[in-house]
Amino acid sequence: MRLETGPVALVGSGEYLPVLADVERRLLAGRPPRYVQLATAAAPEGPAVLARWHALGARAAERLGVEQVVVPVADRDGALDDANARLIEGAGLVYLSGGNPSFLAETLRDTPVWAAIVAAWRAGAALAGCSAGAMALSASLPDIRRPWRPALPGLGVVPMVEVLPHFDAFAARMPDLVLRRVAGAPPGVRIVGVDEDTALVGGLDGWEGEAAGPGSRWQVHGRRSAWLLDSDGRHEVPSGSSVVLERPAA
Repeated sequence: MRLETGPVALVGSGEYLPVLADVERRLLAGRPPRYVQLATAAAPEGPAVLARWHALGARAAERLGVEQVVVPVADRDGALDDANARLIEGAGLVYLSGGNPSFLAETLRDTPVWAAIVAAWRAGAALAGCSAGAMALSASLPDIRRPWRPALPGLGVVPMVEVLPHFDAFAARMPDLVLRRVAGAPPGVRIVGVDEDTALVGGLDGWEGEAAGPGSRWQVHGRRSAWLLDSDGRHEVPSGSSVVLERPAA
């Protein structure tokens, strides 16, 4: 029997904060009230930073009236732990918060925890990534601090995009980054910028309906915009608008 894949949210910033609570509420609507949270991307910053993310996640779950489930993956051993993988079962929403995107992707790749996340998503759970989390869910991972380096492979949940989160801030401070990433995009991958306090949500036809693959309609929610970047420049998709993301010609 074909499973109905849940929606995906690529978030520029603002995870667990009131500014995007409506996005989280919509992602959980009609799904189990079980909010699974992984702060793995922040693990290199130390236990105090992980604790701060867990506290923010607890307040978000309380705000939404759902159960917080922390999956304590701070390293590769944690991602290989079947007990951590079992925590993901029955999720309504799985959220990967910010930090180091390459650490997140390489920690989760080919592990029981990642397999459990994918299984939950394919069974209908929503899957969200913010900042580093959004980057890890996409096709490739640019090194934003050293943009001349080639991109690393992402986890490929959204295989037709490479995400630049915090786009309004990065575009203002590092305009060359945009040009470098458009010129250096892997074949068949579109560069997408997502502004702060903004989410690009897709994987279903809007918030409901039959599951759709690459080429489905995505919607922008939050305070600002998403941006489609190519050799012709930046194409704005304002909050409240939708866009069809298709795999561009290689």
